[in-house]
Amino acid sequence: MNVSIALQHPHEHYTNLDVIQGRVILRVPNPTNISSVVVKLEGESKTRLLAPIHPNRPDKQRPVLEVHKFLYKTQTLFPTNVRPEDLIANPKASFAINNGTYEYPFSFKIPLNTQCQQSASPISNVSFSNAVPEFARPATHHIKATLPPSLAGFPGEAEIRYFVKVTVNRPQFFKENPRAIAIFTLLPIEPPRPEKTDGEAYARRQHQFIENAPSLAVGKKPGLFDRKGSSTSIPSSPTTPSGSVPPRVSIDARLPNPAILTCNQDLPLRLLLKNVSERTKNVYLQMLQIELIGYTKVRAHEVARTESNSWILCSFSNMAIPIGNPTDPIDTEIPINAEYWQGKTIPNTVPPTFTTCNLSRHYELEVRCGIGYGSYKHGEDQLVVLPLRLPVKVYSGIAPPRALLEAAMTGDSEKLKPNVHMLNVPPYQGSSAPHTPTTPTHAGFASGPNAFPGQPAQAPPPNGGFDDAPPSYEEAVGQDLPPINGYRGSYQPPPAPEGAPRFSDEKRR
Repeated sequence: MNVSIALQHPHEHYTNLDVIQGRVILRVPNPTNISSVVVKLEGESKTRLLAPIHPNRPDKQRPVLEVHKFLYKTQTLFPTNVRPEDLIANPKASFAINNGTYEYPFSFKIPLNTQCQQSASPISNVSFSNAVPEFARPATHHIKATLPPSLAGFPGEAEIRYFVKVTVNRPQFFKENPRAIAIFTLLPIEPPRPEKTDGEAYARRQHQFIENAPSLAVGKKPGLFDRKGSSTSIPSSPTTPSGSVPPRVSIDARLPNPAILTCNQDLPLRLLLKNVSERTKNVYLQMLQIELIGYTKVRAHEVARTESNSWILCSFSNMAIPIGNPTDPIDTEIPINAEYWQGKTIPNTVPPTFTTCNLSRHYELEVRCGIGYGSYKHGEDQLVVLPLRLPVKVYSGIAPPRALLEAAMTGDSEKLKPNVHMLNVPPYQGSSAPHTPTTPTHAGFASGPNAFPGQPAQAPPPNGGFDDAPPSYEEAVGQDLPPINGYRGSYQPPPAPEGAPRFSDEKRR
């Protein structure tokens, strides 16, 4: 018996509110009995870190695993004429099928927010490293947020992946249940963008040059026979011989406020040089490098560490480009030509900023600007490299539907009730009434006390179960919205290197 999954791929990657469709193909060479054919849509984040070395056992480092299944939907494809309650009541039921090829279509709608599920089978929390089983303890820290993007590049340490899995359950205990898995990439829609405010986010550095500095002051060290006070020594006074203020300039890196970068789009960056004091010589742009730095916070229960990645967006050296004129008045801001970084878009391997239960990602933009004074010749230009860093957020560029934005802004109780009734959402079974927000939600689509950008949810009950929270207004409306029909960009998370350690294969489950 062989089972496989054929997904329809209308897009390069999926996003929230998309309908993922496909077929399960079951090939039966001989007549046999099966109990059911179940297909699942799953999203999970796994982390694995080494615990600190124990002083009594320095040769043993215990790995710590944490697994969160934040997306879990199931469909029973076979049998079709039996209610799911009957299968649960009689799990040993079997149905005879003849030899042949069978196809079962399925479809899932990808939701907006995460909803962590306690795994029903402890086997799903087992990883194998060098054929040694490693067990993940039940997680106690959960966050309700927008679905995170697919994440790779940290083999054996951290990953976020989405997949469709099918299992053919057989009644015989000694026969293996055939399984198949189809992995897909998800890039989430971006949260509502805040309104642009006055001013800009900026980073600034100042530097003071030396007027009429001899070449030896910056080009080479004094020799053994150079006398103190000779014309080749470095001046000790920070002022010019005439007593005027030495030339001082400042460099600004500016972004719109709030500082948001968009995947697959250009940098909205401005670089400005300002004369803080008078100068008599030219200032030269000698080198320029713009780098996006990503910080991934990995947590596995009590162990945490931060990994960093970087992407060089542009890099130039030996430029010798004059900036402004020596006659420019004080406080004159001279813009540096933006053609050096225009057209250098954010790479499609950069995941957007996100926060989930055991993983989070944030970014900084670093601009290294090398400027010289007086001359563009090496050793005579008083070259100085000024690093400028700005904390930024990276958005996916997939705009949410207008109806969803309006729902997030006007989610009051009067509108919540009819939508829940219309969508046949089961009533809330908790001890208190569901929380309904009375103020607009600007940071994400989840509303209530456990909303985006990643506030910790309440710990699960002592028995390990989870109470289903009532759907927020955005979720209820989102389930009735059509898939995204607009710009999607491109996203290709980097694959793990060959031969690198990996988490256990899904077929082991």
